[in-house]
Parts: sequence; structure tokens; C-alpha cells
Amino acid sequence: MTNQDFGSFNRAGTITDQAAFDVGLRAHMVRVYNYMASGLALSGIVAFAVFNFGEVAALFFQVERGYVVGMNVLGWVAIFAPLGLLLLVSFRAASMSVGAVQAVYWAVTALMGVSLSLLLFRYTGASVARTFFITAAAFGALSLYGYTTKRDLTAMGKFLFMGLIGLILAGLVNMIWPSGTMSFIISAAGVLIFSGLIAYDTQKIKEQYAAAWGSDTAEKVAIFGALSLYLDFVNLFQFLMMFLGQRR
Repeated sequence: MTNQDFGSFNRAGTITDQAAFDVGLRAHMVRVYNYMASGLALSGIVAFAVFNFGEVAALFFQVERGYVVGMNVLGWVAIFAPLGLLLLVSFRAASMSVGAVQAVYWAVTALMGVSLSLLLFRYTGASVARTFFITAAAFGALSLYGYTTKRDLTAMGKFLFMGLIGLILAGLVNMIWPSGTMSFIISAAGVLIFSGLIAYDTQKIKEQYAAAWGSDTAEKVAIFGALSLYLDFVNLFQFLMMFLGQRR
């Protein structure tokens, strides 16, 4: 099945109603974006609560005069737990129920709010808001491209995945031997990689819908698609903050 003809054939190999498929695809994409937007809203609420309520912040961070100077055990758990949950989903996706996948999604987005609260402690509220809207505009344009393009982005996806691995390794090296130049290169590469991933993942969601069309896995596919786009958005936002954020 090509990208130009998603879902043109059913299991029996006969031509299906393309109009019905298109309507279903649009409804699926709306469901994906609704999940993603709700996840971002939950992350924002958690980040706002951690930043504005000292009792909540004290659960995760050591804060002095409005600045985070250290991490508590619960803070480290909150930061690394999303990675563990994502690994769990990647290995158990097929056997997990829709309710379990939803629970993991909301847990990941809530815990990510703890990490994102660090941006509020580090940068001014105005620059955070401005960068968020810039990210949202960029996301909209890139996702629209991924949805409408007839070009197969599979090859670009493989390249972006290799770039992501290199980005992670470079980040680890920069943590051990900090370098301002390396930090700038990592930030620029991060913006480019996650910009590309937004378009790639949007097209991939269309392919996943075509594969799941007519089955009972559509809801799970929508959640996984939303999770991919959520992570792309959050990472793009964080890397853009390194360029556009104004420190307190």
C-alpha cells in the first residue's frame, strides 16, 4: 500500500469506498490531535502547579530564592519514569488494553510536566509563552505538510532516527565535558531533527490508520500517534527555548 492510496483495499482485496475512508481518516486525525492537545494541557497544568506552589515544588526539587539548586529523589523518579513507561509500552503494546495504554499516556504527560516546570524556573514567563506559540505554529505547518504531501518520507525517517541517536550520544558527552559550542550544535540539530520528525510521524499515523482500518485497534493507534506527536512537540519546544528563552 503506497502513501498515495492509503486504505484503498480491504482485507478481501476489493476496492473500498475511498470517501468513507477519507472521512474516517479525518476523524482519526482529530482524535489524535485531541489526545495530544489534552496531554499538553495536562503537562502545562502540572508544570504550573510545581512552579507556583512551593509545597509541590519541594516534593521534587530543592528551590532557593526561586531557583532550582538540586533534585530530590522523587524529582529524579519523575524525570526518568516517562522513559521507563515508554519502554514498557514499546514491548507490551500488542497485549495492552486501550485503558492501559490511556493510563500510560496520561502518566507520561503528567510526569513530563514536572520536567517542563524546570523551564519556568529557568526562563521568564513571557519567553516561555512566546516560544510555545512559535512551536505551535511550526508544529501546525510541519504536521500539515506531513499529512498532505505525496512524497514518501520513509527514507527521511530513517535518517532522522540515526540523527536522534547521535543527538542523544552527543548530549551525554556534553554532560560529562560541557562545551558552549557543543550545546549550540546540539540545540540546532535538535530543532532540525524534531521538525522533521513531526512531518514524518504525521505521515506514519496515516499509514497506521490504514493498517488498522476496520479493526478494533483504532483507539490504541490514535493514542500511540498522539504520544509520538506529543514527544515531538515537547522536544522541539525545549530545543527552541535554548535559542529563544530569556533567563530569569
